[in-house]
Amino acid sequence: MIYTLKQFAQMFDITEHTVRYYTDINLLPCLRDKQNRRIFNEESVNWMQGIVCLKGCGASIDDIKEYCRLCRLPESKENLQARYQIILKQREQAYKRIEEAKATASYMDSKVKHYEEILLGIIPDDSNPENWTETTRPDKH
Repeated sequence: MIYTLKQFAQMFDITEHTVRYYTDINLLPCLRDKQNRRIFNEESVNWMQGIVCLKGCGASIDDIKEYCRLCRLPESKENLQARYQIILKQREQAYKRIEEAKATASYMDSKVKHYEEILLGIIPDDSNPENWTETTRPDKH
């Protein structure tokens, strides 16, 4: 299947400018039609899925460029090892982001519980420091 620049950008929920940038820096392969417009095929989709995944792990554009460069080189033990190290690093980043997200969700759970208790009248509203009294200061609970 062939995709226009607009279709491709929509498929990945990114801007057309971002897609152009990725092709200009040789991160994302594309073809050209008779009017020299960028068009994309399934190979482009596969590359973009990898780019999106690496970005989701927190990889920098430079890290992604290096990974893509290595993928385009002839296969060798050294090349494979270098790609493997990049993927290991990005996996570690992904797990770190999961832990950060869990901590954030846990904090938000406690805030929800706190507000529910305020709404039910179990505790006074202590969320505005300007309204704190000696008995409503959070450190008194």
